[in-house]
Amino acid sequence: MFLSDRQTEIVDMAKASGRVFVEDLAAHFSVTPQTIRKDLNDLCDAQVLTRVHGGALFPSGTENVKYEARRQIAADEKQSIGLAAAALIPNNASLFINIGTTTEAVGEALINHRELMVITNNINVANRLRLLPSMEVVIAGGVVRASDGGIVGEAAVDFIRQFKVDYAVIGASAIDQDGALLDYDFREVKVAQAIIANARHVILVADSTKFERTAPVRIAQLSQVNTFITDHCEIDSIQDLCRENGVRLIETDRRLQSMQSAE
Repeated sequence: MFLSDRQTEIVDMAKASGRVFVEDLAAHFSVTPQTIRKDLNDLCDAQVLTRVHGGALFPSGTENVKYEARRQIAADEKQSIGLAAAALIPNNASLFINIGTTTEAVGEALINHRELMVITNNINVANRLRLLPSMEVVIAGGVVRASDGGIVGEAAVDFIRQFKVDYAVIGASAIDQDGALLDYDFREVKVAQAIIANARHVILVADSTKFERTAPVRIAQLSQVNTFITDHCEIDSIQDLCRENGVRLIETDRRLQSMQSAE
């Protein structure tokens, strides 16, 4: 499903408050309640929101938004994050790329790199990069998750542990204010933990909507990554954690603003 600007803002409002109401949204956007009801019905059909009488709810913290909907949320921000992450990875490097729509954006941004060895448990990344003759793509074995093409489970963990790579690109479904990196599927988390443990430089890629979400399973702490790339971070506790633990924080919105100012 492609989200319109209004639908994207509705989703953001639902994330922030947990629930949105038809009448409030109609007044906010200066449109009819019928228009809002259609937006909500479309979002609920795509399983982005859950329809209730008079409005809609954002999904609970125990279940992730569906894959196609996640691809559309903060799509421009993810593209910028992907480009910034790719700029940190030199040619002739080895790297892990984990499951996630933001990590997939990093994979897309690597298409002009040369002589990379990419080890991934993300079928979508492997399928894209395998077409490039300068890439060596190694894909993990294990259970393929039908919802998004992620490969999870103990077999994938054992496979990852065979390697020690230069870089790892990981994502998170949610980031708590205490720096906990969180996800929904404990099987995916075990793979992510193996990736972190077997990389020399860990790059966390996550757009700012992840600060507004919650998930039940802990991947790691922010202090365990080397570089954190997001569109913007206004959470004081996260900024403090980055400074205290030597985590490089890259905010792509600020970088873009600096480039525009220089022009």
